Amino acid sequence: MFLVNYVWKSPVFSLLAVLAGFLPPFGAITEARDPIPVVVTIPVLKDLAEQVGGPHVRVTSLLRGYENEHTYSPKPTDLVAVRKARLLLEIGMGLEVWVSSLVKTAGGRSLRVVTTSQGVELIRDDADAHDETHHEGEAGNPHIWLDPENVAIMLRHITQAFIEVDPSHTADYQANRAAYLRRLGQVQQELLERTQRLPDRRFIAHHPAWPYLAKRFSFQIAGTIHLQSGTEPSAYHLQFLIEKIRKENIKVVVSEVQLSQRLPELLARETKAHVVVLTAMPGGLAGTETYLDMLRYDVLQLAGALETTS
Repeated sequence: MFLVNYVWKSPVFSLLAVLAGFLPPFGAITEARDPIPVVVTIPVLKDLAEQVGGPHVRVTSLLRGYENEHTYSPKPTDLVAVRKARLLLEIGMGLEVWVSSLVKTAGGRSLRVVTTSQGVELIRDDADAHDETHHEGEAGNPHIWLDPENVAIMLRHITQAFIEVDPSHTADYQANRAAYLRRLGQVQQELLERTQRLPDRRFIAHHPAWPYLAKRFSFQIAGTIHLQSGTEPSAYHLQFLIEKIRKENIKVVVSEVQLSQRLPELLARETKAHVVVLTAMPGGLAGTETYLDMLRYDVLQLAGALETTS
């Protein structure tokens, strides 16, 4: 008893005890540092970032799957998320017109903005066969993620950004990317085989979200309701589409859950075409929580609608 009391009361032991109060538990010393705080503009980037980053990243998406990226208005919570972030991932190309002011307002000096569309082969929206045209972005249509080949490029940008911020987990990031690319390739091949059997591939699009998906899976966009985001189509344009659908016997109108269904339903009533509601964002509809889920859902739903109405 005397020995224990003596040791406890010794000056050296007392100092060590005080210092121990400021040290983390022994196990915590060997633990990895906190996950990298990452902010992304849209849900598809959240899924891709989490696939590559795994437990080494903590990802916040500013938009939800049911929200419209063109008309989105940042919330106070977005300011907080951007202020804390090390990385911000965007598509670019004018898709997120609101993000630059958000970064300027809330972004710290250490925040790095990564534009994931760099290096993607862009598609320009074709002008319809009358006076109205559509220019979604400065250099092309920004909905690049709807082609899985473009997602492979986006993954490269994401992986490189993570490695530069956190080089200690380089092997993990590279392995995660490689594993996801294998899954992506399998889903793409599955869907290509499914669409090869379609006798009619034509549809009317609600707005210009689908040219990349159409190109990859050999669908044909025969016309578009909203030629420019944020503006209503003219009565002349709607009548042009109605006459085109009737004359060419187009059976399917593709709408999106993020948009009002009023005009697609109007065209359907006037022409007896079938409206199929898809989502350009993961999480927009039940069963589309991940990018691969969304891609599979959109292609299979569209293929099924084209077959049913043929």
